[in-house]
Amino acid sequence: MKKTASVCLMTASVLAVLFMHSCKSVPSDELKASIQVTDVETKWVSKYYQPWPPRLILVPVVSFRVKNVGTRPLEHVNFNAIFKFKGDPENLGDNFLAAIRRKAVNPGETSDVITLKSNFGVEGKTVASFKDSVQWKPTEVKIFARSKGSQFVLLGEWDISRAIDFVEPAPVDIKKKEPGQTE
Repeated sequence: MKKTASVCLMTASVLAVLFMHSCKSVPSDELKASIQVTDVETKWVSKYYQPWPPRLILVPVVSFRVKNVGTRPLEHVNFNAIFKFKGDPENLGDNFLAAIRRKAVNPGETSDVITLKSNFGVEGKTVASFKDSVQWKPTEVKIFARSKGSQFVLLGEWDISRAIDFVEPAPVDIKKKEPGQTE
């Protein structure tokens, strides 16, 4: 009975040590040094579109990949994007994403594309209405990362391009019948 209890206690101790090692937090400076942001693309996309009465809400988006330039696999990495109008102290919007989960990014490898879209944006009537709108100001995004209990670390700051990735549907052409005309 004592031998069985000793074996169980030893097994539990080994499992506890392994569990604690696997949950070990990553120091923030090590996380920052391990991530290189690549293939950054920014644009505006439609959050809401209504053809009549015309209403369009565009939100900023950033897409990127991360390359692991560190010595340990990147796993359980969360990303947060903060979108702001340039010079404005308040956030326009944000997005949090637990992006690297099941498949770790090993040293030297690059992740799949990670896309973060603001939850708030700018309202107008049509795509053309944004071109001259004073509300559609220059915008920037800051991207942060966090892993296994580390603090959030700033990975970088990028300007959001003025490219709009949305095409309004063409108006439906309703043909009027002329008097005496048949189809």
